[in-house]
Amino acid sequence: MRRAAIAAAAAVALLANGCTASAPAAEPEASTGLPQVLTTFSVLADMAQNVGGAHVEVTSIVKPGAEIHGYEPTPSDIATASEADLVFENGMGLEAWFAQFIEQADVPHAVVSEGVETIDITADAEAGMANPHAWMSPIEAQVYIDGIAEALSDLLPEHAAEFEANAAEYQEQVQQVHDEMLTALDGVPESHRALVTCEGAFSYLARDAGLTEKFIWAVNAEQQATPRQITSAIDFVRDNEVPAVFCESTVSDAPMQQVVESTDAQFGGVLFVDSLSGPDGPVPTYLDLLRHDAELIVSGLTGGVA
Repeated sequence: MRRAAIAAAAAVALLANGCTASAPAAEPEASTGLPQVLTTFSVLADMAQNVGGAHVEVTSIVKPGAEIHGYEPTPSDIATASEADLVFENGMGLEAWFAQFIEQADVPHAVVSEGVETIDITADAEAGMANPHAWMSPIEAQVYIDGIAEALSDLLPEHAAEFEANAAEYQEQVQQVHDEMLTALDGVPESHRALVTCEGAFSYLARDAGLTEKFIWAVNAEQQATPRQITSAIDFVRDNEVPAVFCESTVSDAPMQQVVESTDAQFGGVLFVDSLSGPDGPVPTYLDLLRHDAELIVSGLTGGVA
């Protein structure tokens, strides 16, 4: 009954979205016989696997490298969801595409952002809504990890103590990245303490690091940045003598390159937010993502950009 409900609800979602996939569906892998945990995107999958360890098999709907905001579910997603024992989603409107079928299905699921200290979006149509990118804060990520451990313990209570221990160890590693970033940023002049990116996905990280956030667009990958948005970023970079600017891996950096051409700022590199890389890429894990982004930001703001 549960599988039929998921498939029917997902089919409705696919019809509503025009049945167009955002990325090629991966071939399903043979099951290990372990409880199946499904996440909406790769960052949550890595978190869940770190907490769940050898007791669960974790699959991400959105594959590494794909954009999450505008993703449209595929027939393969229906099959995967029909086998899930537990689903993790970020919430805060990040996966609007997913809610169309999972909310109607009889599948245990947890919203891992519940309990974070939210920051509102400040521009564009979503102004006043909670910014969904809370996992970019090493502090708020620890709330995610607690929620994951709790949900896994409800699913497999016989392993609750191990999930709790895994979560505590993982939180220590996340906290270490945060502490190292703050130490490295200590020497950045106040006037240079600004994080300029394509998307406003770094509000939480900027808050943690004591940086002023500036972006070209607020949330979601825009098809084309407007001249007004680009001009606003250029003016900010000039007024604050920002030494380096950045863009995210899942969107085009062309708008930010216009900012670079019009200012003295250098392009500091590609930051990862909504997706991990493949196993051979620069950020195969969430901890790698945090370290990669922190190192690029510190290097750019301290003059280390080549």
